[in-house]
Amino acid sequence: MDISRTSRIAKAAAVAGSLALLATGCGGSNSAADEQPASADNPVTLTVTTFGTMGLDALYAKYESQNPGVKIQATNIDTGGNALTDWKTKQAAGAGLPDVQAVEEGWLGQVMAVSDSFADLRDYGAGEISSQWVDWKVQQATDDEGRIIGYGTDIGPMGLCYNADLYKKAGLPSERDAVAELFGGDNATWEKFVDVGKDYVKASDEAFYDQSGFVWNSMVNQLGEGYYKTDGTLNIEGNTQLRERWDLLADAASNGLSSGQTQWDWGKGQAFIDGSFATMPCPGWMLGVVKGQIEGAGGDAASGWDFADVFPGGPANWGGTFLTVPTTSEHPAEAAKLAQWLTSAESQAAAFEEAGAFPSSLEAQQSEAVTGANELSKFFNDAPIGTILASRAEGVKAQFKGPNDSVIQEQVFGPATIALDSGTDGQSAWNDALSTLKNLDIK
Repeated sequence: MDISRTSRIAKAAAVAGSLALLATGCGGSNSAADEQPASADNPVTLTVTTFGTMGLDALYAKYESQNPGVKIQATNIDTGGNALTDWKTKQAAGAGLPDVQAVEEGWLGQVMAVSDSFADLRDYGAGEISSQWVDWKVQQATDDEGRIIGYGTDIGPMGLCYNADLYKKAGLPSERDAVAELFGGDNATWEKFVDVGKDYVKASDEAFYDQSGFVWNSMVNQLGEGYYKTDGTLNIEGNTQLRERWDLLADAASNGLSSGQTQWDWGKGQAFIDGSFATMPCPGWMLGVVKGQIEGAGGDAASGWDFADVFPGGPANWGGTFLTVPTTSEHPAEAAKLAQWLTSAESQAAAFEEAGAFPSSLEAQQSEAVTGANELSKFFNDAPIGTILASRAEGVKAQFKGPNDSVIQEQVFGPATIALDSGTDGQSAWNDALSTLKNLDIK
């Protein structure tokens, strides 16, 4: 872990505001030493808050059956952005947080600014089992004092979702290996992605990808440094790599490659089955989202969607979650026990089968449940999803996330990418993004 992060946390305090002020006053009354284990005679209710499609829901009943006396009350929030708002509100109020709180990678800058408001999971054995996860996942969840505040669930290595039927209709290769080669294989670039998209638009008279926001997020996430430098300073103005990718995205949008879909909606899934677009960047967890959207719109595995072992610009990670235990929990030992179980190799393999959440557990990555066939792989034309994601995870490096990384993504560049899809030129949209950045006084 970068030891310079102490200075970054100091800077983050100004942004965290009331979160930091309240962090020291939110401790629960119990500790690992004095908490009595749950049992039939000592029933405990544990609250859990997750978001999106994490694949954990089916595991709760199993845990309850294996742990008499434990009752789980789970809340799932639709998106990571809304979950962040929920956490920040409750964190600032010093009340209302669950016993187990799912934290998204993009929030880490804000979470680490108040890391002492989360239990140190080393007190519950996290240090002894840390080797079960990929090392950078553990590093992400470790603060400057060496405290481990989160058990890793999934990571988000990225491939390309594509509709083979639409590719074939447009005269493009449609088999997985051929599609990977179409984009350049190991040498795939964003420039090639845009060129293929232009060919598709010309041949089909339809958009190539769903909307510019997810493409932009993918472009940013794979850079060595994104919205922040590793020293914690902003890295937007004067960032040549960032601006070059923005200009390429603007070119794509101006040439009709974007369908301009509403994020997380896609016309209630209809756009996946009506030919509105043919391609989208997909971290592992997105596969479950796509499947759910298609089924929600009345489609099925015959809709033509597949998954290719390729990604423009090389290895990239989008997202990934941690299970934390806020210090407000009245049952921290039981909460930590549940969080550890939900992130075990067996549980992560089950979550992958359910939702495509690619495990951060090394053992789970090699399991038959991940590498073999399952309902999700069958839905994507029998794609070997686990094997593909393992391939896409090679070379991934965790990008440092600053204190307002998610705010910049959603409130600064979110509207700017929507503007691109609505016809605004790249320079104007970029200028508007910088104005928003200044007005929000983001550091």
